[in-house]
Amino acid sequence: MRTLYVVTHPEATHHVEGVVGGWHDSQLTPSGIRAALSIAQALRAQIPDGADVELFSSDLRRTLRTADEVAELFGVKPILDRRLREKSYGEAGGRPQEWLDRRFVPPPAVGERMDHDEGVQGAETKAAWAQRIYAAMDEILQNPCEHQIIVTHGGSLTFVVASWIKMPIESAGYASFRASSGSITTLREDDFFHNRQVVSLGDTRHLDSAKAG
Repeated sequence: MRTLYVVTHPEATHHVEGVVGGWHDSQLTPSGIRAALSIAQALRAQIPDGADVELFSSDLRRTLRTADEVAELFGVKPILDRRLREKSYGEAGGRPQEWLDRRFVPPPAVGERMDHDEGVQGAETKAAWAQRIYAAMDEILQNPCEHQIIVTHGGSLTFVVASWIKMPIESAGYASFRASSGSITTLREDDFFHNRQVVSLGDTRHLDSAKAG
């Protein structure tokens, strides 16, 4: 049986500063660092001692810092993969959110959504974003390890889950799997039917201890 634990990084500086994240290389806030430790402890409580564990992470500072907390508890080294990054917002990255909001062109309700131009220079299309996440997932799932942890971003979680359930990439234009910052999504594949299950989506119960701290 294979289980994937998909972590969305906790609170980062771009959240509290009100600026666009994407590839803007923000870092965890003090609250985010406490949450990262709670994430690591929650994963340690779920995965049996002695089990083989692989850890993959986006290479941005906020995800890497989260992955470092997990790595310390499990005694593994994170495998960094820039394909697990959040969507690139091009020239909007690091600018005030309202700057992006004034220029953003939402996708049409009907018609082409994956290659839609959002009106921001240098921004990725959903198609390009999804393609790199799907490619990263294909490589991760080639490994036979039964417990794999992926540290990524809230937006990218949608395409991680879509890839997991084998949603055709051309059908992912309407997909949205929402989860709060610092969440853990659990995905599982059984050894008999090889069905792929979404066991839990965006679980944040472990963050109660971080808030109490």
